[in-house]
Amino acid sequence: MTRPLPPLCMASGIMPEATPLQLVEAAARAGFDYGGMWFEAAEWTDATTRQVKAALRDTGLPLIDIEVVWIKPGPPDPDHLRLVDVGMELGARNVLCVSSDPDMAATRDKLAILAERAGDAIRINLEFGIFTEVKTIAQASAILRAIDHPAMGLLIDALHWRRSGGTLADVAAVPPAWLSYVQLCDAPDPGADPADADAILTEAIDGRVALGAGGLPIGALLGAMPQGLPVAVEERSIALREGWPDFNERAAQMLATTQAWVAGR
Repeated sequence: MTRPLPPLCMASGIMPEATPLQLVEAAARAGFDYGGMWFEAAEWTDATTRQVKAALRDTGLPLIDIEVVWIKPGPPDPDHLRLVDVGMELGARNVLCVSSDPDMAATRDKLAILAERAGDAIRINLEFGIFTEVKTIAQASAILRAIDHPAMGLLIDALHWRRSGGTLADVAAVPPAWLSYVQLCDAPDPGADPADADAILTEAIDGRVALGAGGLPIGALLGAMPQGLPVAVEERSIALREGWPDFNERAAQMLATTQAWVAGR
């Protein structure tokens, strides 16, 4: 029996050079079920919101997420609330958050502010990774339990999960209600040394590969997810960027390799 494909989403990270409108255009032309949006506070204007909203309407492309809320030490950043507001206006389903604040209580409180702003209109997803201060699925889960808000979610990125020592048992312990989508990619395994922060970051930005072209246990990870959970393809890769400099061709290439892997898993 052939298993149906989960909804496939184009993570914005595969096109760091693209404008917001180009992200919408490339995902829609390729045929992704969802797009992802990157928000640069210094460059995003009310006109950007209007233009992107119109492009989403014209293409019929929904957004799986908008990113990134990067929590840092100090007081809450008002641009994070602005990102949540823009995400709601664009109809995005999720906000992607990471934290570089070593104070876990402060991270909790800042996320709680975002969750209150989100209400039931958008999910606030905390992503863990050893390049951040919330390094493991256990740490992220503890923060979500402390916040205890229905707007909060947990985002599992296959690469960060693997490099942080995550297990399938860890994934199985996550309440399904916390999961709005999952980020999949592949990479050599073993790959970057988890003790080398620079190598981990370089791998995350430049060293991912197409699904099935590496050694990460992504089939088992996807199998542990709720059936039909959207999959955001986070194939951040210098090889992908250099091999397919045209955004539309890059998106089409990534969708083709992803569909082939998902269909054959």
